[in-house]
Amino acid sequence: MTMRSSKMVKVPHELVKSPNKKGSLKLDGMSVIEFCFYTQGIKGTFFLQDHLLLIVKSGVYTVRFGDQEYTMRSNEMMFIHKSIGVQYEKSGEPDSNYILDYMMFFLNEKVVHEFLKFAGLKPIYLTNDVVPITVFPISDRIGSYIESLKPYFENPDEVKEGLVRVKLIELLFHIADSNDRFLHQMRQPVSKDRDSIAKIMEENFLNPVSLNDLAYLSGRSLATFKRDFQTIYNTPPLKWVRNRRLDKAKELLTESALSVTDVCFSTGFENIAHFSKVFKKRFGLPPSEFRQHLRLKEKV
Repeated sequence: MTMRSSKMVKVPHELVKSPNKKGSLKLDGMSVIEFCFYTQGIKGTFFLQDHLLLIVKSGVYTVRFGDQEYTMRSNEMMFIHKSIGVQYEKSGEPDSNYILDYMMFFLNEKVVHEFLKFAGLKPIYLTNDVVPITVFPISDRIGSYIESLKPYFENPDEVKEGLVRVKLIELLFHIADSNDRFLHQMRQPVSKDRDSIAKIMEENFLNPVSLNDLAYLSGRSLATFKRDFQTIYNTPPLKWVRNRRLDKAKELLTESALSVTDVCFSTGFENIAHFSKVFKKRFGLPPSEFRQHLRLKEKV
């Protein structure tokens, strides 16, 4: 199933614009959001800037990462590692009018560091690669914790950020006590494999990633990432990403029926005018004329 024809949203920050949110508690812009959809088959994509804990109270929420699919149902939760792009589908259950009630907890580096420090824990280095997505059941304690949040959503603007921070750390304690696997994943840094740049670039060039995101994924500082990238590719990383996206856009214009707008968004570009300009500079024609030229050639 392909869902890249829509723009990939960076979260949590771009979720502020969502017209469907029922209520939210904010921390440093946004950290905790509660949604309640009456829905059937809503799909989309997002790129995670922070770790995400996704808790489904009722309904069905499906996440796809690469060729793997993960489905959560009532009273299940999912941990998704930061700096990856995923596809999602919100479907609900047919016998409950497709109601999907869930919470999203965004855990930025500051909150995670505060929790580790407060709990007296240190980052651990495991030999296995980071597991990007983990699904596990909600314990009774976590269920009680979720119920304790309901009063805060009645007047979310009156809730102090310090209290939101405390509630996030409380959640992490509950989860750490009930699920060691989650704790290991949250504390595990990205692999330091110095041969990983090529793999990281191929997996992420279509995502709305920044150089800081790519450096993080490679386990390098920004300066080291730029230097190592230049050594491998003999070109700056942003130029490489733009050219790979343009090559993919050319392929889609040639082989698919996607509109120019869909091609623009599905290849990581966020502005159609800019996409047309750089495409013309690379291939000599803007995208729409390029496709028309191909069709004329086919008729000859």
